[in-house]
Amino acid sequence: MNRPIRVLVAKIGLDGHDRGAKVIATALRDAGMEVIYTGLRQTPEMVVQAAMQEDVDVIGVSILSGAHLSVFTRLKELMSQNNMNDVLITGGGIIPQEDLDTLSAIGIGKLFTPGAHTHEIADYIKNWVKTNRTY
Repeated sequence: MNRPIRVLVAKIGLDGHDRGAKVIATALRDAGMEVIYTGLRQTPEMVVQAAMQEDVDVIGVSILSGAHLSVFTRLKELMSQNNMNDVLITGGGIIPQEDLDTLSAIGIGKLFTPGAHTHEIADYIKNWVKTNRTY
């Protein structure tokens, strides 16, 4: 790959807790990735539009509001509509195991719950991009 991995880190909805998103953004940057942080109170439409404009490899969503099923489902729909099928959707937050399984079944990448190590997240992204993106 001739450029750094580009990751868009997003906070969707009214959840105003962005400390975790900022920690992950910093860790991914420190791992050599180019990180774009959208800030708080984004919509799925705003996130997908930003991802297209920034030509990202990965969208990472931090979600603590409990709206993960609807948020990730909507992101997946919008990305499919915009032919972004080679962009990873990943993220993390407070997500029950049965919902993790549901989201995985619709094509959402690995989601990380509290206690995940930042190097694990960075390694997952690097391996996914190496396997699934071509330049």
